[in-house]
Amino acid sequence: MKDKLNIAMLGHKRIPSREGGIEIVVEELSTRMVKEGHSVTCYNRSGHHVSGKEFDGGSLEEYRGVKLKSVFTINRKGLAAMTSSFFAAICTAFGKYDVVHFHAEGPCAMLWFPKLFGKRCIATIHGIDWQRAKWGGFASKYIKFGEKVAVKYADEIIVLSEGVQKYFADTYKRKTVFIPNGVNRPIICSPQLIKEKYGLDKDEYILFLGRLVPEKGIIYLVEAFKGVTTDKKLVIAGGSSDTDTFMQELKQLAEGDNRIVFTGFVQGQMLEELYSNAYVYTLPSDLEGMPLSLLEAMSYGNCCLTSDIAECAEVVEDKAILFKKSDIDDLKEKLQYACDNPDAVERLKNGAADFICQKYNWDDVVEQTLVQYDVKNYQK
Repeated sequence: MKDKLNIAMLGHKRIPSREGGIEIVVEELSTRMVKEGHSVTCYNRSGHHVSGKEFDGGSLEEYRGVKLKSVFTINRKGLAAMTSSFFAAICTAFGKYDVVHFHAEGPCAMLWFPKLFGKRCIATIHGIDWQRAKWGGFASKYIKFGEKVAVKYADEIIVLSEGVQKYFADTYKRKTVFIPNGVNRPIICSPQLIKEKYGLDKDEYILFLGRLVPEKGIIYLVEAFKGVTTDKKLVIAGGSSDTDTFMQELKQLAEGDNRIVFTGFVQGQMLEELYSNAYVYTLPSDLEGMPLSLLEAMSYGNCCLTSDIAECAEVVEDKAILFKKSDIDDLKEKLQYACDNPDAVERLKNGAADFICQKYNWDDVVEQTLVQYDVKNYQK
């Protein structure tokens, strides 16, 4: 019997990184598992940061006790995830690992290979990725193929929302385990960098922070905000993710309204200040897996305005303002309401951090995940 496992993780872009929610999840899981005495190796993509090479970090072999290995990657849209997960899966199959943890549907296309070599294979489905607008025909089909491979070969499938759990039950009659993401309680920062660079002060702006991709509903947000009567700004913070054309469309749509500010990809103190000083945080998504940015925004004590999709509504419960998904008029009305009613916004801010940090805890997520690894009963 073996209590300390040798674990491999793949499917993310790279850690440490905030290129997407998956990277945050992999970092939180892997670093905490190392603290518990397990050995964890994360297989990073090679190549540049998804928002541009200016955001590239150094080439590390270890991060907070986690072993890092870079695998060959064709750094092109639709091929980066496919090639990196292909070579990572081969490495894990021949490596001395007890558990191989695949993240996201596309990488799961190779899950069968380490499984063939006797590895215990776990899949975390971060969202129904083949539905995302940025993927074309072949990429979408490949991702859905990965979904089917996970259904057939994964020892356990972890899902991040009850909606996705229902999808797997209805579509494949496959049992899954619901383990939502966690969030850390942050330190609130005063506006310094954001004041110097963008002229932003506390409560002077509405914030969207995330990847600039179509399914995030940012088109609706820009359209709705242009019709709102307010002197507050709309800050759209985030980089593209194989979606440079979409980013240009957004900027063209925002032309003529000098209240709309695009910051590009943000991290570190700039990101912390943006979260800390927003009047309202908004997430107008059509499609989500488990929206980490929403958890983070609430952990900073923000009033949140989000679409009423289940993946968002389940997170915020009655502690936020909801609008009808894809409905620009309803979003405009709710934005105007928030701008006109600071007392209602303040009520939602109060208690948001306590609520979300008690509901979603990373230590709990790690313990539930280790149960799926079968730490206590796993026999090599």
